[in-house]
Amino acid sequence: MNYEKTICSVCRNASCIIKRNVHLSQLSRYIDQKSTINCKKGQTFIIEGAPVQGLYFVNKGAVKVTKTGLNGKEQIVRLAKDGEIIGHRGFGAGQFYHIGATALENSSLCNFSLDSMNQMLLEIPKLTYDLMTFYAEELSRSETKVKKFAQMTVREKVIDALLYIFRKFGQKDDFFGIQLSRKDIADFAGTTDEQVIRILSSLKKEGLIQTSGKKIGTKNVNLLRKEISEHNYFIDS
Repeated sequence: MNYEKTICSVCRNASCIIKRNVHLSQLSRYIDQKSTINCKKGQTFIIEGAPVQGLYFVNKGAVKVTKTGLNGKEQIVRLAKDGEIIGHRGFGAGQFYHIGATALENSSLCNFSLDSMNQMLLEIPKLTYDLMTFYAEELSRSETKVKKFAQMTVREKVIDALLYIFRKFGQKDDFFGIQLSRKDIADFAGTTDEQVIRILSSLKKEGLIQTSGKKIGTKNVNLLRKEISEHNYFIDS
């Protein structure tokens, strides 16, 4: 990893909590204290169980957030793109991260230390309110996902994962805006590589998706949505 500061005032991530509040005079001195970390594809920047080093904000790139499940199996709990927060589950909930995070492509991340975040939240009410709202939305999504997954078949879980990727990264030239391995899809869907490969093959034969190497795209997103419509696929954006 290398370090090179990005400038919040010219950042294009309008959804970023820091960017939304960059006009506040109280925030300027904290922005000067932040660091920017550039990670190469496949590089881990948060290790599960490591001491909390503050919050990370994706400036540019894509990241997978993981947690170790039963028998040491890695579970992808979410994917993050430009403007999104990483490490918030460890912040304010103890001294250690409860998740790990790895770059899915070359990525740039802004990092605010634990001390800086604590001071910012004590001093800037609007930022505190924005972060509180973010936590409430995250909790609602997490609770809904647990209930939804308990009622899904393996095929439905894989379709749900594909729709999540489509909503998160979009599609260009007939394929999703990010390439994920079959293992990553399996780790997100809570199944095995073999089952994902089998289901993708079936979906391709049915004309619902197209593939080329690691690339996957949907031919008819509405038909995919229809398969899991009873589970409210749109909840997990």
